[in-house]
Amino acid sequence: MDPADPYRKPRRAASPDVIRREVEDSLDRLQVEAIDLYQVHWPPDDGTLLEDYWATMLALKDEGKIRAAGLSNHSVAQLQAAAAIGRPDSLQSPFSAIRREAAAEIAWCAAHGTGVIVYSPMQSGLLTGAFSAARVAALRDDWRARDPEFQGERLERNLVVARALGSVAGRRGTTTAAVAVAWALAWPGVTGAIVGGRRPDQVEGWLPAAGLELGDEELDEIGRAIETAGAGGGPVRPPKSVDRASS
Repeated sequence: MDPADPYRKPRRAASPDVIRREVEDSLDRLQVEAIDLYQVHWPPDDGTLLEDYWATMLALKDEGKIRAAGLSNHSVAQLQAAAAIGRPDSLQSPFSAIRREAAAEIAWCAAHGTGVIVYSPMQSGLLTGAFSAARVAALRDDWRARDPEFQGERLERNLVVARALGSVAGRRGTTTAAVAVAWALAWPGVTGAIVGGRRPDQVEGWLPAAGLELGDEELDEIGRAIETAGAGGGPVRPPKSVDRASS
């Protein structure tokens, strides 16, 4: 993926020879004996079957060249197909209070002992409290200006969710960004979140999420805001604590 333009479609190659070459090249560049975690970031578009590229990943793990093998942006059906060969160690999926479609994959992973690393929990900055309709309208030379979540009615709905996160943040004495990340981490099965920033002060804004546990009432409040606004798709909140305890 082009970091300057995530909407530019990358080449998605995952043939066994490509995977092996890339692993070997990475080991050589990093000057290490094994890569801690190696993931297939997207289902390939080069015709390679899942059974072939996943078998290659497991073979590399058996050979000690990677310590953990994972998948990213794969569906429940694809996870099940992979698990029939060997359980994935991890799944990496986009997940935020706006983009919640990966809830089914997260639940599958929680039930099968696969770790989950979510990415974009702040929805490219939209859930940090730093955006308004006026700021979005003023975006120039920024790929987010072409992101549907930053446009029209969807933007209006998403800003309602951001304000709900901000209300919780105000009462907890923290930042909207921290609450956005903590919301994603509250889902059973989520074991980590990939969060980025362009400036040190942005990093300081979301770091408190590591120790921030949202209560059921707060999750209910955020869920109501999501539902009322009609933002995104998927479940509006994680299972309640009592549901998790009895499962």
